[in-house]
Amino acid sequence: MPRAPGSATLAELKATAGPGNYLDAPDDIAPYLADFRRLYLGATPLVLKPRSVEEVSRILSICNRDAVAVVPHGGNTSYCGGATPDESGTQIVVSMQRLNRVRQVDAANYSMIVEVGCTLAGAQNAAREAERLFPLSLGSEGTAQIGGNLSTNAGGTAVLRYGMMRDLVLGLEVVLADGRILAALKSLRKDNTGYDVKSLFIGAEGTLGIITAASLKLFPLPADTATALVGIDTPRHALDLLARLRTAAGDQVTSFELMPRIAVEMTVKHVPGVADPLGFGSPWHLLVELSSPNPQQNLTALLTSELEQAAAAGVIQDAMLAASIAQAQAMWKLRESIPEAQRRHGASIKHDVSVPVSAIPALIEKGHALAQALAPEGDVVSYGHAGDGNLHFNLSQKPGADVARFNSRAHDLEHAMFDLVESLGGSISAEHGIGRLKAQEFARRADPVELSVMHALKRALDPQGILNPGKVLCAD
Repeated sequence: MPRAPGSATLAELKATAGPGNYLDAPDDIAPYLADFRRLYLGATPLVLKPRSVEEVSRILSICNRDAVAVVPHGGNTSYCGGATPDESGTQIVVSMQRLNRVRQVDAANYSMIVEVGCTLAGAQNAAREAERLFPLSLGSEGTAQIGGNLSTNAGGTAVLRYGMMRDLVLGLEVVLADGRILAALKSLRKDNTGYDVKSLFIGAEGTLGIITAASLKLFPLPADTATALVGIDTPRHALDLLARLRTAAGDQVTSFELMPRIAVEMTVKHVPGVADPLGFGSPWHLLVELSSPNPQQNLTALLTSELEQAAAAGVIQDAMLAASIAQAQAMWKLRESIPEAQRRHGASIKHDVSVPVSAIPALIEKGHALAQALAPEGDVVSYGHAGDGNLHFNLSQKPGADVARFNSRAHDLEHAMFDLVESLGGSISAEHGIGRLKAQEFARRADPVELSVMHALKRALDPQGILNPGKVLCAD
C-alpha cells in the first residue's frame, strides 16, 4: 500500500526533475489540487513537471521503490475528479504539460505521434498544417490534453463518424509503475502480434501506467460541409431524422446533437454572443453536420432535400442551414456553450450516460419523471450526442430554489438514474470516465467477473497500488 513520502524521497524526486521543474510552494501547488468542477480539494507536498519519457521513468522508479502514490495531471478538465490528489497530502502530482511535442506527422500514412501534454487543439492544428484531420472534437479542446483524452477515452461531437479516442489510436508509449517504458508507438493499422496491450491503458485514467505519447490516426480534411439547426417536437422525431440522414448520406453524417429548449434559452441568456436563429419556436433543437473530403459532394443540396422531405412528413418543425462558415460557427457556439451556461446559471447535478440510440426517448421521458419526483428544485437539461446514444442528463437549480436542498438530492437521483440507464442497456459513464466520483457506483454495478479481471490487471501492472489510487477501482 502507498505511504507518505519521506524527506529523502522528496529530495531525490526534486533532483530528478531538476531546478524549475517542480513546485513545492503552497501558492504554486494550489492550481493542481482542485478538480474542474471543484468537487474535490486535495493536498500534495510536490508537483513534478517532467520533460521527457526518461524523466517520467525515473520518477516512477523512485516512487515504486518507496511506495509513494502518483497522480498524473493534464489539462484539469475532468468532470469526475480523475486527476486530483486525495486529501491525505501523501500523493505526488506529476504534471504532463511539458511533454508537449509533436514528434512526427506522417501525412502519407495518415498518422502522427504526439506527446500527451499537447492540447487537443494543438494536435488538431498540427494535423491541419499537414492537410490532414484529427477528428476528436470537444468543447474544452483548447485546454484538454491528449493524455486526458486517452485516459478517459474521450468522445465528443464526432463519435458518430470517427469513433471514440480508442478508435483513433494506433500505438502508445507508456511508463509502467516500476519505471519500465512500454515502447509500442507503431503507426500500423494491421498488427496482430499478440495481445492488444495498448488498449489496456486507454480509459484506465492513469491507474495502470502513465501514457507519455501516442500514435494517432489522421483523416482527409473535409472539403465540403453542411450544417443545420433543426427544430423538432420530440426526441422520437430526432431518431426519425437520424435514420433518414444516415440512409441518404451514410458516414457523411458527422455530428447529430440534441438540445432541449431550456438549454438553448439558458445559453442565450448567460453566454454573450450566443443566439437562437430558430427563435425558441421548438421544444427541441438538433445541430446536424455532414462532411466529406470530396468538394463536389454538394452536401448542402443533399441536406436541404432531406430536411424538406422530413418537414413534409411532419418529422421536423423548422430548419436553418448555415450559409457561411460564420453561421456554422455560431450554431456550434450555441451547442458548445451549454456547460458554461449551466455554470453561470447556478448549481447543477450532472449525469454522463449512454444508452442504445433507440432508447434515447425512453431515457429522457423516464428520466424527467425521476427528476420531478426526486429533485423538484431542479429543471432537467438533457442534451448531447444523440447520434451515438450519449446524453448529458443534467439538472439545473430552479431560480430561487434552495441550493443546499437541491444539492442534497444528487445521491438519490444518481442512484435512480443509474438504475434506469442499466435497465435500458446503457452505461453509467459514457465519455467522462469514472475517476473518484463514480468509483463506488462502478464497483457496486460492474459485472463481478469483469471487475475481478480489472483488479487482476491492476495487481499485475501496479502491485503496490501507487498509480492514481482511488480512481476507477476501489481498493480490493
